[in-house]
Amino acid sequence: MNNFQSPWSEFSGPNLGYLLEQYDLYLQSPEIVDESLAELFAKWGQPKASSQQEVKGSEASIIQNLKNLSLVLKLAADIRERGHLLADIYPLEDRENKDLFLLERYGLTEETVREVPSELICSEWKDEVADGFEAIQKLLTIYTGKIGYEVLHVEPGEREWLLEQIEIEKAEVLTVDRKKQLLRKLYETEGFEQYLHRTYVGAKRFSVEGLEMLIPSIEELVSLSAQEQVEDIAISMAHRGRLNVLAHVIKKPYEAIFSQFQHVKWLNESEDYLETSGSTGDVKYHMGAKNKRIVDDRQINVTLAYNPSHLEYAGAVVEGVVRALQENRDQKGYPVQDTSKAIPLLIHGDAAFAGQGVVAEMFNFAGTNAYQTGGTMHIIANNRIGFTTEGRDSRSTLYSSDLAKGYGVPVFHVNADDPEACIRVMKLAFAYRQAFRKDVVIDLIGYRRLGHNEMDEPMATNPLIYQLVRSHPTITELYKKQLLAEKSFTEDEINAVQSEVMAEIKGAAERMSPDHDEPLYISELQEKVVYNEKALLEIDTTVEAETLVSINKSLLKWPENFNTFGKLEKILMRRLDVFEKKAKIDWSHAEALAYGSIIKDGIPIRLTGQDSERGTFSHRNIVLSDELAGNKYCTLHQIDSANASFAVHNSTLTETATLGFEYGYNLGAPETLVMWEAQFGDFANCAQVIADQFISSAKAKWGQNSGLVLLLPHGYEGQGPEHSSARLERYLQLSAENNWSVANLSSSAQYFHLLRRQAATLNTDLVKPLVLMTPKSLLRHQSAAAELNEFTSGEFHPIIEEPNLGANLEKVEKIVFCSGRLAVELSDQVSKKDQYEWLQIIRIEELYPFPEKQILECLSKYKNVKEVSWTQEEPKNMGAWSYIAPKLQGLFPDKLRVEYNGRPEMSSPSEGDPAVHKKEQQRIINNVLTLTAASKDKVKQ
Repeated sequence: MNNFQSPWSEFSGPNLGYLLEQYDLYLQSPEIVDESLAELFAKWGQPKASSQQEVKGSEASIIQNLKNLSLVLKLAADIRERGHLLADIYPLEDRENKDLFLLERYGLTEETVREVPSELICSEWKDEVADGFEAIQKLLTIYTGKIGYEVLHVEPGEREWLLEQIEIEKAEVLTVDRKKQLLRKLYETEGFEQYLHRTYVGAKRFSVEGLEMLIPSIEELVSLSAQEQVEDIAISMAHRGRLNVLAHVIKKPYEAIFSQFQHVKWLNESEDYLETSGSTGDVKYHMGAKNKRIVDDRQINVTLAYNPSHLEYAGAVVEGVVRALQENRDQKGYPVQDTSKAIPLLIHGDAAFAGQGVVAEMFNFAGTNAYQTGGTMHIIANNRIGFTTEGRDSRSTLYSSDLAKGYGVPVFHVNADDPEACIRVMKLAFAYRQAFRKDVVIDLIGYRRLGHNEMDEPMATNPLIYQLVRSHPTITELYKKQLLAEKSFTEDEINAVQSEVMAEIKGAAERMSPDHDEPLYISELQEKVVYNEKALLEIDTTVEAETLVSINKSLLKWPENFNTFGKLEKILMRRLDVFEKKAKIDWSHAEALAYGSIIKDGIPIRLTGQDSERGTFSHRNIVLSDELAGNKYCTLHQIDSANASFAVHNSTLTETATLGFEYGYNLGAPETLVMWEAQFGDFANCAQVIADQFISSAKAKWGQNSGLVLLLPHGYEGQGPEHSSARLERYLQLSAENNWSVANLSSSAQYFHLLRRQAATLNTDLVKPLVLMTPKSLLRHQSAAAELNEFTSGEFHPIIEEPNLGANLEKVEKIVFCSGRLAVELSDQVSKKDQYEWLQIIRIEELYPFPEKQILECLSKYKNVKEVSWTQEEPKNMGAWSYIAPKLQGLFPDKLRVEYNGRPEMSSPSEGDPAVHKKEQQRIINNVLTLTAASKDKVKQ
């Protein structure tokens, strides 16, 4: 080989290093490297420095060359990682730190950067850029333009895919027709807002102006989803822009929206469009709707969720709705999920995204088996202000989106004043979701043209921002200027689009009905609320003994090679005694039999909670763990007669988002018995927004039916303030308009029948949520267990008379009402019938709806009553007393007062010392077992 003629003498430093790198690849496979290089390697062999170069190339120069290479590569890495800090993503002002990537800051010159081959910066650019300097300039163009990318924190495979999409894949150039569609959508968005502003002066609507690109961005997602044959998109969003989303994404007719401002009648004549309202209703910017749309010749259902003012909480509900839409529940076992069927889109406010903990809860559960939905599309509708609070006061991070990065979620910041950049970002975000089935965040950065609402004057609180806003052109002005400059359209063509849009809006206003929709009194609105007690009582909840025997045997079978924990196996096997030795059925056994019978009836079940597989109190054990291998086995999946799925999941240590999710799941799967279980009842405190603003009131506000079941452990066993009370009083205070059932049961048979009754009402006009105060100590208490015949021939009883008392009706002088765990404890105390002939104890099992009819029928038997009391474990200002006292008092003659027996008023739910608990509990029991009334004529005070 002739070294004298070798071309390698022309190369040195990093360039020679690059050739050596390519030569190594050539030795592996000549096809890998460029054809011209392969020819040189074949002819001249391994690249080498000439002896003359070796003499000249001092150690210092070699080190300097390597240092220069490393600095250039660091510069390239910094641009990829921190280019967003210089990106032009804020419509109102320029970015600071413009010298962030100056070459001199890195100790580089243009010449030294040019010495680096462009392939070392991006191997795919060798045919596009000549050297390292041009490659760096291209990186700056990509990463500091109208889009800011934060993607290097994601997993390696996803990162490589994203960098390829960002740096290599050519951005689609919009056709003239597509530009016209985009322009039209912007005129629709802006024109609609401006028309409302002029026509309904001062009316609240929470204008989207300043973030108009939100609407075309959502429409782009709908179109992309339709192309991918997605069946459903469910949207959660804030007030701001809601009316615009209803009009231009959901396609709610303009006339329908205008009628709500003018209080005139509007008749929905479309079979595809659906919106509901409840008895007492809600404001227009809380309302949702659903429409079946045809997009690109494909059908897709688009839903905007109803929401309260706690806006971010609706996101958890939408996640549950989507999970339900993705699952098939027709077969036994866990439901089969297909994440391609439905997509959740959560639209957040910037201040709320950073400030509301439920957002973090949703990111935390997004990858878990129980709650994942195959990737959520998040858009932060970022107007850079929360009410009147600016970023420096509303968060501790640079961006409102920074929370998402902690969960490995890619974030794309985009300038909302660049319509085409916004479309590119949506396409990239959607492609990522489809490729990896993970969450992605678009930070759509704009501004708020008006105040928090249309009656608010923002100059009073945010003068500097609004000086910029009021001198800033609208997005239609900016896009029109761009289209004219690139000669896509003439001014006449653009003006024609605007005129067509405004003609449509005005035409809709002219078509509105002249008939006014007169407001009604609340009592008139509530007339549509019907409580069909008779239909509930007619539901047969019994199960034949043969069926229960079969289900029980299936529940006690597991594979031969499955190593059940020995102690637990012995406990479970005792359940055979119920049928073989006529033993009683305890609480957890009754629950398992109820579940088995319900899925046999073809009704799916979903149960979640922080310890639901085992049960907080080690009582349920419907999922077993192999003590050697650790794998799990759900006995309810092996019931031969099952005709529906059974899903049980241990949840994340979260209450708010998980309860919202389960509520949403029930909305999306109304045929499914969905249950959420608190670890202890007081844990539901952390989900009170979901109970207050969704579960209890959604029917009245939005006409939204739910059959969700809340299982809330409750009972005073001396465990202290935080593990005694499920705050029964809160649910009773929220009880009205037949909005739900609230029960505090005292036997396993009652639990069995109530669960079966709840399942039977699903997807019917009778359905409503069920709030159950579930037991702790009663789970294994024999006095709360029931015999088999109570399951095969019994029914649910709203009230129960104490069976040990009342044999001689004439001798009963004192009636004590109570519920739940305390009723069982009292029952154990009065087992000697003769000792308490003067006493009757009536358990009120279903507190709401109040069982007035049943109580009156019971009281009619007792003619000589001198004393009546309500007895409870809870403090006087808690529990059922405040709710039930006036209801009970109304059932008695004026001169007979209903007395209170329980703990005194307290700020804490209970005492903390078990010894104090025991003493206080005995005092309450002693009061029940003492006849204190002086005479029948005791005067009511």
